[in-house]
Amino acid sequence: MSEDIVDPEAERAGDGPCARLVRRQDADRYMMAIAAPAVHRPALFALYAFNAEVAKTREVVSEAMLGEIRLQWWREALDGIEDGNPRRHEVVLPLAGAIDAMRPDRALFDALIDARARDLDEGTIETLEDFEDYARATNGGLIRLAQQMMGVPETAASRAAADALGIAHALVGQVRALPFHLAGKHMMLPRAVLEEAGATEDILFAAKPHEAIARAVAPLLERAEGHLREARALRRSVPGEATPAFLAAPIAAAHLKQLRRAGGDPFDGRLANPPVSRALRVAWAARTGRW
Repeated sequence: MSEDIVDPEAERAGDGPCARLVRRQDADRYMMAIAAPAVHRPALFALYAFNAEVAKTREVVSEAMLGEIRLQWWREALDGIEDGNPRRHEVVLPLAGAIDAMRPDRALFDALIDARARDLDEGTIETLEDFEDYARATNGGLIRLAQQMMGVPETAASRAAADALGIAHALVGQVRALPFHLAGKHMMLPRAVLEEAGATEDILFAAKPHEAIARAVAPLLERAEGHLREARALRRSVPGEATPAFLAAPIAAAHLKQLRRAGGDPFDGRLANPPVSRALRVAWAARTGRW
């Protein structure tokens, strides 16, 4: 591997290529990685940089076919890592080193990429259960991979907690991102929930506050809170060494509290700034293991 791309010391300090990419594109997971023990940061930053590159596919392509090509590039990059011939790329090479060392489950990477392909198709999330399947493969799978990247064996409890937390974090993230997505005529929230609330396309794509949007958001936030409670109820059965992988919990809790203070209105201007308590919650959870 090329030393000008793979610099573990810089990644441990939170200033390597992967760390910088994550800091720009995924502030929440940058905070999670930097709160982890330094020895684990290079692998976590490589993983979260991979996720950021895959997750932004829809935003950087002009049509679905180009998105499919980009996602296929990442599948083939993983093949190259498995074959011992990784592509010379600022994310692929560090990811290859972490994968070689920790041997995480390749199927979780594939499921994450496959789920992200749904971002390219409008109207593919029909029900809340469909969304939860999507979130389980993306956010939940990422939590599981983070645990594996730290060399912490999975348990039934940690898998269940990762699934529940992944869904909670994804629901909160989608609600917070709703104004941005609607402005771009994109929708990843469950169609059935929106229809039941009377949130028609005309209302949604006006990208303005509306009582129908508020009605649709309310059960999603309740569901997120329920999944967060479910994940936290399993905490004592999750290995303490896995704590950095589960730091999405205090982040989701902070965002939920901010949304509740805004009356559940995703258009509230206060949501433009992350909650001040987020960093404090993450630091406390990382130190105590009580995420």
